[in-house]
Amino acid sequence: MKISGSFLTIQDDENKITKLNEVTDYMHFDVMDGHFTARPTLPFSEIIQKTDKVTNPKDIHLMVIDIKKYVDEVVKTSPEYITFHIEATENPEEIIDYIKSKNVKVGMALNPETEVKTICPYLNKIDLVLVMSVHPGAGGQKFIDITDKIKELKNYRLQNNLKYIIEVDGGINDETIKKVKDVDLAVVGSYITNHEDFAKQVAKLRRSLHE
Repeated sequence: MKISGSFLTIQDDENKITKLNEVTDYMHFDVMDGHFTARPTLPFSEIIQKTDKVTNPKDIHLMVIDIKKYVDEVVKTSPEYITFHIEATENPEEIIDYIKSKNVKVGMALNPETEVKTICPYLNKIDLVLVMSVHPGAGGQKFIDITDKIKELKNYRLQNNLKYIIEVDGGINDETIKKVKDVDLAVVGSYITNHEDFAKQVAKLRRSLHE
């Protein structure tokens, strides 16, 4: 499992963002418009200024309604993945094609109450499935058990010989990470960034995976 560091709770602090980049495998960019979610993130232009020292691959999570508009913005950062929410569009296939046209890998996110069967028609077209283990919009929420969804996605991937990776986001700490140890990528924010020693927190996460 790789760790994608979320800087949502430290988005005003360039030094801490740089420090988080040094101890994680990916950097997870949360982009919220204040419509799909209750509150917005900083304008993306400000996020870019504060993340200019980020060297990790970028994992961008769009929690927005006007998806194409935001894709046009975030693609300027050369991300590896751009992930959008199935709940935010009536034309998922059109969005998948649009992101692919930018030569970026496509992710699709599921809110905790959205069933896996909702995205099954698209799983052969995408590169990543993001399973939300909190409701989108704020850091520091309590983990919602989504282990059944992870099993379902793993089984579907195996049965259909597909290649998408499985990512989980929300409430991940050194205990909850044990419940999702089968995922390929875990987004972790507050558990790391609420402490002084980021490296120590990441080491605890990695140790928990082997307990």
